[in-house]
Amino acid sequence: MLVAGAVTTWVVASFVGPSIFRDHLHRAGVSHTSAEGQHVEEAFRSALLISISVALLAATITALAVTWYFTGRVKRSIGQVASAASEVAAGRYDDRVADPGLGVEFATLAESYNSLAQRLGNVEAIRRRMLADLAHEMRTPLATVEAHLEAVEDGVRSLDEDTLTVIRLSTSRLGRLAEDIAAVSQAEEGALDIHRQAVEASALVSAASEGARDRFTAKSVHLDTHLSANDPVSADPDRIGQVLSNLLDNALRHTPSGGSVTLSCRRHDRWVEFVIADSGEGIAPEHLAHVFDRFYRVDTARDRNRGGSGIGLSISKALVEAHGGTLTALSPGPGRGATFTVRLSPADR
Repeated sequence: MLVAGAVTTWVVASFVGPSIFRDHLHRAGVSHTSAEGQHVEEAFRSALLISISVALLAATITALAVTWYFTGRVKRSIGQVASAASEVAAGRYDDRVADPGLGVEFATLAESYNSLAQRLGNVEAIRRRMLADLAHEMRTPLATVEAHLEAVEDGVRSLDEDTLTVIRLSTSRLGRLAEDIAAVSQAEEGALDIHRQAVEASALVSAASEGARDRFTAKSVHLDTHLSANDPVSADPDRIGQVLSNLLDNALRHTPSGGSVTLSCRRHDRWVEFVIADSGEGIAPEHLAHVFDRFYRVDTARDRNRGGSGIGLSISKALVEAHGGTLTALSPGPGRGATFTVRLSPADR
């Protein structure tokens, strides 16, 4: 393109320039003989073409230099992204790309890549923790079953009702774990059957609170219900009942004896909100973003000892979102309780 532009400029200047120059001499009243006029025009044409040739040569050299410089910068920037992408492909997610300073597009590319690398790193960390926790959840009941079977084989224990009860409890725990994993996977994939109907909010609150009342009484935790709205919601009562039950069990698990949990229902804008607030351990800010991750536990050892598969909140969130609603968690901090809010659409919408 540079060569084509130079040739075009040279041809146009050689034909147009002398005629314009001749016209200016005529207007200026400069008199000369035919031989003098021809010499002047030839001198002008020669000077013009030499000037244009030098200018085009200088412009070409400058353009090539600028192109070489920016091409080098672009290649280095793309090379950094390619190198960083190779690191990500190899499972190393800590490499980041600096802004090359080549404009908004390259800055956006670097920022997008860094965001992608960070998210992939977070996903990988969650995957590893999930697999480790899943292995632990399976290992404990399996170890219990194996230990009791070995004891029976060695004659240390007899295959009595107590031994069978322990084995049944362990196998039931494995079964619940498998069902929970299947349930959350189906919910997240939208494969669950949701049978929506108009159901009164009070009916959902009453069923959930009555179902959990004995567990709260046994732990000496006060359960209170409060209804400031009784709008019908469009929901599957069994699925939302499971959500509220999971959230109440989670609140009970993290509230010490003598504490309190409140299950309330209210209307907020276009939503009907079910709010479960406890006076328990609370959640640190760095954990709030992960409380709905599968198998995520704020305190791994204590949570395992208190039971639960670590997947109840994940199931609850997936079920609520399958209804087109939201489930959020808030906490002022450790020791100051936590609040979980379920938002569902009213039945009249």
